[in-house]
Amino acid sequence: MRLRNKPWAKEKLAQYPNYVIADPEQHKGNWNRVFNNDHPLHIEVGTGKGQFLLGMAKQNPDINYIGIELYESVIVSALDRLIEEELPNLKLLSVDAKNLNEYFSKGDVERVYLNFSDPWPKIRHAKRRLTYKTFLEMYENILIDGGEIHFKTDNQGLFEYSLMSFSEYGLLLKYISLDLHNSHFEGNVMTEYEEKFSKKGSRIYRCEVKYMNV
Repeated sequence: MRLRNKPWAKEKLAQYPNYVIADPEQHKGNWNRVFNNDHPLHIEVGTGKGQFLLGMAKQNPDINYIGIELYESVIVSALDRLIEEELPNLKLLSVDAKNLNEYFSKGDVERVYLNFSDPWPKIRHAKRRLTYKTFLEMYENILIDGGEIHFKTDNQGLFEYSLMSFSEYGLLLKYISLDLHNSHFEGNVMTEYEEKFSKKGSRIYRCEVKYMNV
């Protein structure tokens, strides 16, 4: 994905600390104070321009959401949408997802969303995939017992790899769709990429997996 540089993005993000949390490590273990409630917390790793999480936040006002996106020039578009919508149950973090353990404690998060992640198709890059075992361990370290990952992609290879990775890690497969938009799944909120790919006729794959805490 080619990114259009927006040199003003960093400054704009800093102007809205009520939406963009600049010091997430200070809230580790206490995210309920940021939202001023004890609602469940769901996060999206790689939130892009925010279409999915804004839709989810509007659809589920009793759930708190955090969108995590590394690139400031991308997440600033999510901020623009959030400013317009004024959703109190949605916050944004412009940080590297590899460091989630610095921002969240065990039990802070109930669900992780992974939507249309970079497939990193070359074998030597497998460790960069967000469904690689080291990432699965990181998610486990911030999720509640029995927490879940909800995963969507248009990439069949990544989906097959991820199902194997989930299985090898010992996760319980709760739901699987090999053609989401032609299934009976209700309540689907689409991402920007999902709209784009589905209009081109691409098949959308989706699954839900759960950590089995013994």
